[in-house]
Amino acid sequence: MFERYEAGERAVLVHLNFSREGEREDLEELHLLVSSAGVSACGVVTGARSSPHPKYFCGAGKAEEIAALVQAEQADVVIFNHALSPAQERNLEAIFQCRVLDRTGLILDIFAQRARTHEGKLQVELAQLRHLSTRLIRGWTHLERQKGGIGLRGPGETQLETDRRLLRERIKTILRRLEKVEKQREQGRRSRQRREIPTVSLVGYTNAGKSTLFNLVTDSGVYAADQLFATLDPTLRRIEIDEVGPTILADTVGFIRHLPHDLVAAFKATLQETRQADLLLHVVDASDERAGENIEEVQKVLKEIEADDIPQLLVYNKVDLLEDAEPRIDRDDTGRPVRVWVSAQENRGQPQLFRALSDLLGRQIVELSLKLPPSEQRWVNVFFELSAVKSSQYDDEGNCLMKIVLPEPEWLRQLKASQGRLSDFIIH
Repeated sequence: MFERYEAGERAVLVHLNFSREGEREDLEELHLLVSSAGVSACGVVTGARSSPHPKYFCGAGKAEEIAALVQAEQADVVIFNHALSPAQERNLEAIFQCRVLDRTGLILDIFAQRARTHEGKLQVELAQLRHLSTRLIRGWTHLERQKGGIGLRGPGETQLETDRRLLRERIKTILRRLEKVEKQREQGRRSRQRREIPTVSLVGYTNAGKSTLFNLVTDSGVYAADQLFATLDPTLRRIEIDEVGPTILADTVGFIRHLPHDLVAAFKATLQETRQADLLLHVVDASDERAGENIEEVQKVLKEIEADDIPQLLVYNKVDLLEDAEPRIDRDDTGRPVRVWVSAQENRGQPQLFRALSDLLGRQIVELSLKLPPSEQRWVNVFFELSAVKSSQYDDEGNCLMKIVLPEPEWLRQLKASQGRLSDFIIH
């Protein structure tokens, strides 16, 4: 369908340092991404610019330097540690005479390799098609030609228009299928809410050890490896916590700085598990010197998917790689656990983690009395749907007097949805 150079196994990596903080990337992370994609780096070109070159991103002189290295090393692909525009990609391919891949394309490629379930594969294909649709425009000159020849003459469409239409139709099909999956997930979540089973979701930077921790806590065999994006498909398991009872633990996809928007959109169903959780276990690689930056990046993605208001417990993993570090719980002034130090690899810190979960989930039930006027009837329906109503009756003026019992995160969610209005109806 597309006349493009085939990507191969030998790659030249390009990393530029920009003066603006928001455009900076990490060279070490690029090496990790490339090795996760199964590609071997045969050369690295670095440079510094104040801003990207509009035509070649890296500048004409730097592009010639990269082209010479590609020729010398017989490289199959040039991978940029940055997001390139379709025009920049095309211009660079003309100079290098090989395939050019940007950071987003590389992450999409890794996701395509890792997807295991039907849902995961659909989500990756959706992200790839959305990424590709922007690259059809002016990307390939042959696509502008009118189709011709016996059996190929269409209703006056150019090849480019046909390809765009096929892409749009495929995207619509995938969205319909994902909607079906989302409805099934929603039913599962509703039945858990009715049974008042709390959900705990693992989040964190990619390769922080979430799946290893998940396997330790749930005694299951989820795929875990020392590579970026080992987990794509959400996995749910039931665990028992003292003073709380049955709890659902969800393992989710890892986050990364400048996570492509197409991916965030495509993995909406997966990330929904995070948005609907009662507690987030934010797993941090304690041995990583950029742990602080990684925490900030995760918080940015959580804000993007509107999950930043859910209570969090920081789980510092890999303490076996730190000197004199032992599993422990750090608490704030009120005695609430805020950090747990564990080593999932060496099976250390599990009792401390369960104790912290018991402390946090055990006291997260909110009991309130509300007086809702007739104009706020929709909230009566909402609380009944959540199976949160303990008792309800109407007074002579049509106000609904109800007692509700529900998990604190759910109350905070509804409070946010009402823009704080619900707090006006609390009977003190």
